[in-house]
This record gives sequence, C-alpha cells and structure tokens, in this order.
Amino acid sequence: MPATKNPQLTHAAFIRSPLGNSLAIQQFFKPSKPATTLQVLPSPASNASPASKSLMKIRKAVFPVAGLGTRFLPATKAMPKEMLTVVDRPLIQHVVDEALEAGIEHLVFVTGRNKGVIEDHFDRPYELEDTLRERNKLKEMDILERDQPEAGATSFTRQQAPLGLGHAVWCARDIIGNEPFAVLLPDVLVKNKPSGLKQMIDAANAAGADKANIIAVEEVPMDQVHMYGVVGVGKSKGDLFELDGMVEKPKKEVAPSNLSITGRYILQPEIFKVLETQERGAGGEIQLTDAMLGLAKSQPFYGFKFKGKSYDCGSKSGFLAANIAYAMDREDLRDGLREEMKKWL
Repeated sequence: MPATKNPQLTHAAFIRSPLGNSLAIQQFFKPSKPATTLQVLPSPASNASPASKSLMKIRKAVFPVAGLGTRFLPATKAMPKEMLTVVDRPLIQHVVDEALEAGIEHLVFVTGRNKGVIEDHFDRPYELEDTLRERNKLKEMDILERDQPEAGATSFTRQQAPLGLGHAVWCARDIIGNEPFAVLLPDVLVKNKPSGLKQMIDAANAAGADKANIIAVEEVPMDQVHMYGVVGVGKSKGDLFELDGMVEKPKKEVAPSNLSITGRYILQPEIFKVLETQERGAGGEIQLTDAMLGLAKSQPFYGFKFKGKSYDCGSKSGFLAANIAYAMDREDLRDGLREEMKKWL
C-alpha cells in the first residue's frame, strides 16, 4: 500500500531549467511535547574501519531563497534579499561561488513569489553582452562569463507557501533524487579559502564518513551562546565529532559548548522521507531540525568546526560587517576604505 502523503506537505513543487530568513536556528519541537535537546544515535555505519572508506561525492546543492527578507525593508520590498550586494556581488552569488569551489555541479534554488530576479541573474544576458561587446568592455564581459553557470546546471523549484526551512528542502526532493546533497543558507557567508563546504566534504572523506550527515559549527563567545543553537561535543572522528546533543539558545551556565550552528549542512537523501511525514513544529512550520532529529535515530550526525569566519547577513550589522571584510580583501578598495574608516573611528 503506498504511503499516505502528509496533508501538511501538499504544496507541489515545479521545476524550471532556463538553460536546458534571517538565520535562525530552529528549536527542536514536537507538537505534543516540546524538546530542546537532540540526542544523536550513531548508526553502525559510523564505526566502519579505515579500510572500508569511500569518498563522499556531493553533486547537488540546495539554496532556500523563498524568504521575505522583512528585516531589510524597504530595501527588499521589490528586490530579493539574496540579491543585496556584498561589495559588488549579490549574496546569492557569493554562496554559489562557495558551492562551485566545493565541486557542486547542479544548483537547486527553492524560490517563492517575486524571486524572478534571482533566476534572471543566473541566466545569460544576451542584450547586455551585445552592448558590452559593441563598447569593447572586455573586462566586464569576462566578469559575466566567469559567473555564468553551465547549461543545464541550474534548477528552480517553487515553495508555494512559507512553511519553513524543512519544507523548502523537501520541495527539492525530485531534483535531488537518491543522493547526498548540501544545503547552503544564502544569508550566511563563510569567508575562507578553501570554502566552508569544501572543508566539510574533505573532512568527511578523510574520516570515512561518506554516509553521514554533517553540520557546520563555529565558536562563539560564551556570553553569546544564548543567541544561538549550540551543539554538544561527542567522540571525535578525524576533524569531525559526533553530535552529543543540541540546545536551543541555552543559558551559558548550562550550554554544552560554545559551538553554534551555521548555515551549512550535508544531508543524506533519507531526510526527504522523514520530512514527508514531519509534523509542524515551532512557528507552525516544517522544521529541518525536527527532521534531523528523526533521521538521527538511524544515521550518524557529525559536527564540523570550519576554518574561517561566518557573517549572518540576515542581520543588518552582519551584512555591514561582511561588506567591510570583503572590501578589505580587495586591492582596489582596501586603501581608500581604510582611510575613510580612520575618519569614523
């Protein structure tokens, strides 16, 4: 007998291939009994010997871009938050750059209403190219060519109702299929070379954890742990560590660590079956963390402390900090910006 579909996941997704939230750690929540701690149960596969290692190959990445961006109104009234620029590149382009550096071959954008500008950004602008060519703007043409995805390498699927991050990921199920995939939240920038996602994949391969789920974390000051979802640190496995638990916005006196979750995940495809029947959780939404709680009963979950710094560009202060940090990396901007900053400070 076929499984009954969850009536709360009836919003169908559609795929279009033109070429061929503020970051908030959701509370682990069950409608009948709220919970704040995730106890991870490693699967037998997590104990595989080094001789049985196989490589993790992540070909596809999901970018949830359906959020309304209300914290940036009125700037986001007519422009998607993901198209706000850090220096001269949109937020979404920075995150796509990170994915491509990690070897991602297929970009999956989960969009909503009024997000067509994102689709246009990754399309080929023939009229603009013709104009630049006529004016001999070769440098600008090189920039456009550099950021142009391969034909058939982008898919867009619609999240027809704002039902949470878990629902957004579920909307990508038919495009992802039966293979592990990455999730990158576009309002979080990870500044480092190699990129955050590439570090995660490399660490998984080095530890023989190709069948595991991995969550990126970073250190925050202990007096700020109450602002984040914080993980407990279990047994180490190379550069990874078992997730011994998760507490949502704990007081520092009871926080299991000072490692907070950032917006990068590597998930196994079985997450879709969990999301299929996931009850609505905090805020009446389908929460990805609730689904991870369910999947943790049968698959291992690991944390990974990446090198570099993340910027929460879903907040105005984080967005401004990212602009300064990325601008200071630019030889053509660094000196002038430094002189201006001296006047302010």
